[in-house]
This record gives sequence, structure tokens and C-alpha cells, in this order.
Amino acid sequence: MKIAIIGTGYVGLVSGVCFSDFGHEVVCVDKDPAKITRLEAGEVPIFEPGLDDLMARNVAAGRLTFSGDLAEAVAGAEAVFIAVGTPTRRGDGHADLTYVMDAAGEIARAISGYTVVVTKSTVPVGTNRQVHDAVRAANPQADFDVASNPEFLREGAAIDDFMRPDRVVVGVESDRAAEVMQAIYRPLYLRDFPIMTTDLESAEMIKYAANAFLATKITFINEIAQLCERTGADVKMVARGMGLDGRIGSKFLHAGPGYGGSCFPKDTSALARIGQDFATPMQIVETVIKVNDGVRRRMVDKIVDLCGGSVNGRRIAVLGVTFKPNTDDMREAPSLTVVPALVGQGARVSVVDPQGRHEGEALLPGVTWEEDPYAAADGADVLVLLTEWNEFRALDLTRIADSMATPAMADLRNIYTPESAREAGFTAYASVGRTSYGIG
Repeated sequence: MKIAIIGTGYVGLVSGVCFSDFGHEVVCVDKDPAKITRLEAGEVPIFEPGLDDLMARNVAAGRLTFSGDLAEAVAGAEAVFIAVGTPTRRGDGHADLTYVMDAAGEIARAISGYTVVVTKSTVPVGTNRQVHDAVRAANPQADFDVASNPEFLREGAAIDDFMRPDRVVVGVESDRAAEVMQAIYRPLYLRDFPIMTTDLESAEMIKYAANAFLATKITFINEIAQLCERTGADVKMVARGMGLDGRIGSKFLHAGPGYGGSCFPKDTSALARIGQDFATPMQIVETVIKVNDGVRRRMVDKIVDLCGGSVNGRRIAVLGVTFKPNTDDMREAPSLTVVPALVGQGARVSVVDPQGRHEGEALLPGVTWEEDPYAAADGADVLVLLTEWNEFRALDLTRIADSMATPAMADLRNIYTPESAREAGFTAYASVGRTSYGIG
């Protein structure tokens, strides 16, 4: 099939590359000429494990191309996917649909023959009907249907999520559109991956409800972690005991500095606003947002406590600033709260991250970037583990403790144990939801 993908951001590029690997003829479109030039040269503008090789293979096979000409890409396409950004709108928390509606208008003017216009971007309930109206208004003669096909891609594991999904959700209003979408996802259908066909509104809601529920699990275990610290319980044991219950499951029950990234903060905020618009307040979601903000502030307090109540003039080494490992994404990362707070209180901060420097240099002014954790920790007063990259899971803790001015650790991802930190020579240790020592 011939497919056009509008937008070469994270969702658009991963989807386009994977669709081409299904055997479809895919054109990825972007208005940024520099990005198109880079893609045509084989450069992947985002970090996603395996994406560069998969892209190169499908470009070489002639199934994947890149273009700045939307009209040319859409003409003759059987399906056009809208995969542009829907950032949180300033001031009210709503998803900003400007890019989606602009794309819909441009697509409408370029359609030739029957086309399914598919919204891949995360959009509020009712948006696909707005897209339909926008296409019809711009081209009254257009022969088209609108479909909702939300993405469920985890950064760092996006290719596997696309090729081996838990489910594919497709919202349609006609059998004709359903047949096109089934043909697009035929390789998954043949391997018995669940493909759920529903109405437009349900497909839109599934995406928001799923992300809000996962954010709630993260926030719940972080609240339990705070209680564990007061009572002497170990949150890792508590989470394991909970996760062994098949009704609950172990995923997303990891205490830490709160959720971040491109999806959870934006989608919880948007769902809360949708509830307000329909006079059905999402009270749990609104609380999750509030609690998550408080979790980040508590992480700063842990570091300050390790410094005896003040970080002014102290050297602090921060390991990891992306919102999660295996990505270069800094959007809504906990580091964007923690690091500026430390710098603002007078700390001298050194930072290490395998992929975060490209974005982080602009987002985290006033810090010193180092290439490895041992250089960052040399002479530091506190070592902060903020993102659980594999590179930070097997450090020589004795070497680090010996090189520090005052060997103290804020293990905000619970990578190590209090016992291993003490044995390595750390005189003070704080984690999330577990025993701390040497503080106060």
C-alpha cells in the first residue's frame, strides 16, 4: 500500500519506518527542510535503539522516502497518517491541536481518490470528527474516511512495541476504512496480535485512559514509598508483593522521582481538562498530577538533607538527566526540576548522561558536563542517581566513594542497596521508600 506520514517526530518516524518494514511504500513528510536533508542523508534525528539500521534497510529497499512536499506525498496515497505534535497548550492544559488541524487542511487539498485520513497523534475525544469536518470544508468533493489509530510506543522500546504490540486500536466509521486499516496492519493480523476495531471516540479515549492509569500506578507507588520511609517498610518488597497479584501486575510499580516524558504529563493534563469540559471532573487524575509534582520536590529535599540542610557551595554529581533510559528525550524529565533547584541554591553540579547532552545543554544551564560517572564524582559531596541507564547499574562504588570529598549518595532509582553503599564506603545514603543512613 502507499502511505504518507505527516510529521517525522518520534511517533511519525518510528511508524513510517515500521510500516515500510511491513512492505508498504511510505513517504515521511516534514516541513523542516533541515530535518528532511538529514533523513535523506541517513541521519536519525532522535535516539531510539535499532531505528537507524531499520531505516537504512528500508530506504535501500526503496520502500521508504522522505519529502517536504505534502501534496505530492498525499496524492495517490491510500492512507495518510497525521503524526504531528499535540503539546500542552499554554494557560489551560488542553492539547494544542493547531498542527493537527493545519495538517488536515493541507491533506484535504491534496487528496486524489479514496483516502483514509488517520490520526496517529494523541488527541482529545472528538478531535477526529473535527478533522473530518476540516477535510470536508477544505475539499467538499473529497472521497475519504477518518480513522483514529493511537500509538502505544515506549521510548527506548518503540520498534518492538510496534512490531509486537499488546494491541492495535483502530477507530473507524465505515467498513471501507476498516478494510484499509486491516490491510495496513495485515502482517500483525497474520501473527495473531490483537487488533481492536471500535468507534472514533472510544479509540481516542483508550489512549488517554491507558496513559492516565499507568501514571496513576507510578504515583501510587511513590506515595506508598513516602509512607514506607516513615514506617520502616521497604517499598521494593512492597511493590514486588503487590505485583505478584495478577490483578495488579508488576509493571510501573517502581518508586522514584516521578513520571515525565512526552506522554504522561501531557496526557494526564489533557484528560483532566476534557473531564472539566464535560462537567465530569477526573478527580483521581487531577490528584495524580498534583502528587507527581510534589514527588519531584521531595527528591530535591533528599539531596539537601544529605548536605546537612544546604547545598550552597557543594559539588553534586548527577547521573542521568533524560526522563528514562534508552532515549535522548528530556521532555518533562525529573532532572528539569531537580537540577535547576540545586543550581539555584548554590550547588556546583556535574552531569553525565549517555544521550542527554544534546538537548540538556540548553535546558540545564549552569552545569558542567562530564563524559563518565567517575570524572563527575571526583571531589563531589553527593552522588545523585537520577536516571537508571544500564551504564550506572554496575558502578565501582568503592572507587567512587574513595574519590569523593564526602561520600554520600542519593539513589533516586533504588539501583543499589543501603548495604552495598555502606560496604563501598558511603557514609550517607538516601533512596526512595527504603532505609536511609548517615543523614542529620
